[in-house]
Amino acid sequence: MKKILIGVYILVTVGIIIIISNSSLLTKKDHKAIEAGERIYQQQCFACHGDNGKGSGAKEGTAINNQHFLNTYSDKDLYNQVKYGREGTVMPAYGSNLSEEDLNNVVAFMRNWQKKSIELEAPAKISGDPENGKKHYELFCATCHGIDGAGKKKMGTVLISPQKLQYTTDQQMWISTAYGREDTRMAASLEGADGIRQLSEQEISDIISYIRTLPSK
Repeated sequence: MKKILIGVYILVTVGIIIIISNSSLLTKKDHKAIEAGERIYQQQCFACHGDNGKGSGAKEGTAINNQHFLNTYSDKDLYNQVKYGREGTVMPAYGSNLSEEDLNNVVAFMRNWQKKSIELEAPAKISGDPENGKKHYELFCATCHGIDGAGKKKMGTVLISPQKLQYTTDQQMWISTAYGREDTRMAASLEGADGIRQLSEQEISDIISYIRTLPSK
């Protein structure tokens, strides 16, 4: 019996060592991806998005280091944004210049900026009145994003880029409109949120429905 217990103890100990070892390797692999991604970011991205991703680069670039943004988009979403870029903006498509490993490493570096998990809810289905949405868009959104959604430098992003329209869901647009992006010009719009615009859920859905009617750039 004693020998059996000793044997079990050895097996459990070995198992724990293997688990710890594998965890260490995984952690090390993640760190390597993040470090590799940071090197690529400094070479390719910082001029527009800034050294810390806050959009403070010398050239035009949006803030991509904020918790609302990172909690709204998955790794696959970030990957698509980097790989396919945004036509009609200064964001190039890096798919032809970076390998799959490079793209994933950049995503790992960006994801490392996320420090907390935030639940940002949106309607399961976005269905609205484009005509009503146009009225609200022109009143509340056009000042920064342009009357036609083409964006304004240092004020609002381009909304009608083909890649944005293709790779951004209605729910993601709704969340960005409703909750805004902390530490940016994009304030919350949802009624009850801490923002000047106090729009109902349906009014925000109307705006998204209107944006979907705009011709891509």
